[in-house]
Amino acid sequence: MLLTLLNIIIPVFAVTGLGYGFARRSAVQPQLEFVNRVNMQLFCPALIFSALLVNPVSLSNDWALMVAGVAIIIVPGLLLWLVAPKGMGKPVFLMTGMFRNTGNTGIPLMMLAYGKELLGDIMILFVLSNTLHFSVGIWLVSRGRGNWNWLRNPNIWAAVLGLLCAPWQAQIPSFVQTTAELLGQVSIPLMLFSLGVRMASGRIDQIGLALRVNALYLLAGLLGVALIVWLLPLSQEWQRLLILTAALPPAVLNYLISEQYRLETSTVASVVLLGNLLSLAVLPVVIWLTLL
Repeated sequence: MLLTLLNIIIPVFAVTGLGYGFARRSAVQPQLEFVNRVNMQLFCPALIFSALLVNPVSLSNDWALMVAGVAIIIVPGLLLWLVAPKGMGKPVFLMTGMFRNTGNTGIPLMMLAYGKELLGDIMILFVLSNTLHFSVGIWLVSRGRGNWNWLRNPNIWAAVLGLLCAPWQAQIPSFVQTTAELLGQVSIPLMLFSLGVRMASGRIDQIGLALRVNALYLLAGLLGVALIVWLLPLSQEWQRLLILTAALPPAVLNYLISEQYRLETSTVASVVLLGNLLSLAVLPVVIWLTLL
């Protein structure tokens, strides 16, 4: 079991650590804006399209996973609404707690821990989180501005295209599928490397507050996933995906959104950075428990 756990955890943390190390040793400040934009607008949509094409999702059979994918965001948010701490505004507190690092950390960990055959299900969870992040999440911090920005998210349209094309996969030329797969293979290691670079440039200014907030996030996530697993008819594989989702650290995208709307950027950066550092201890334990 220990070797299995190491085979899952070490590749993810190693690539992230390399990004951190290269950024810390760099003589100039790394510029990630272009790389991250290409990843989110090209490589990641290609990954989603190719994954859903090869691992087709049945809307009639997989409805419980889709409901759970939305609930694992909304239910913890409702719980967190009741306990917003002093020192952090409720809008950014809720957004940062509801939306976790399903891309940079979640996708590679889930693939390595539970198998590539679940990639289609993993992509569904990622697309749902991404869609709600760019709609509900932005609504929370923008006071209603930009409610329709999610329609411009290429990840959503890649998912729609993948779902629509999956029944006709055999008729799609091999060069189209191979091109999408090659582009998609860039996405995950680039996400991990970029996460390390981003962590190298961050600072934790309010350790006490960031620690309390992350503890609340983890507690709300685990309480929420327990309720969801109890209420919905989920397979063991889906339960594992959701439990790991609930334990993921806050998404780096929360910091970028708070920066865009100029809302408590320093506090959000501290919470996100500490959450991702704490995940080095939390995630191996969660994965180990789900594999028992």
